Amino acid sequence: MPISAGVQAPDFSLPDDEGRKHSLSDYRGKPVVLYFYPKDNTSGCTKEACGFRDDYSAYQDTGVTILGVSPDSSKSHANFKSKYELPFTLLADTDREVIKAYGVWGLKKLYGREYEGVLRTTFLIDKDGKIAKVFEKVKPASHSAEILAALGELDE
Repeated sequence: MPISAGVQAPDFSLPDDEGRKHSLSDYRGKPVVLYFYPKDNTSGCTKEACGFRDDYSAYQDTGVTILGVSPDSSKSHANFKSKYELPFTLLADTDREVIKAYGVWGLKKLYGREYEGVLRTTFLIDKDGKIAKVFEKVKPASHSAEILAALGELDE
């Protein structure tokens, strides 16, 4: 179960697609969309990432940083970013420490089969580093619009 809104977001340090380290605390002072997704180059994950890409100028206009996290490697992220021209940062959590710290690793079902994996979840983190809203069981195709609407509420 994911950590709840209202708590301080756990800090972390993870490499991006080029191997550069990013810490959540580096982004203090502006809102962050921290989204966890299962795997690069899969149908749902591609739809979700491309939604953020297509709406990227709206995020830039409001000063929001988008950070995507999956257990894939930096090299996999580099290929995914290049293939779909993703303008935001993807972070590699290959040992799943951050994924587990946020409570988004758990039991999933697909075609009647149960297995453990990343539960597609997004955290909207305010400028002070607190979790303002948690989005669970995300619908990849419409998720970016849902986040943009929530950002409007965050400003109020």
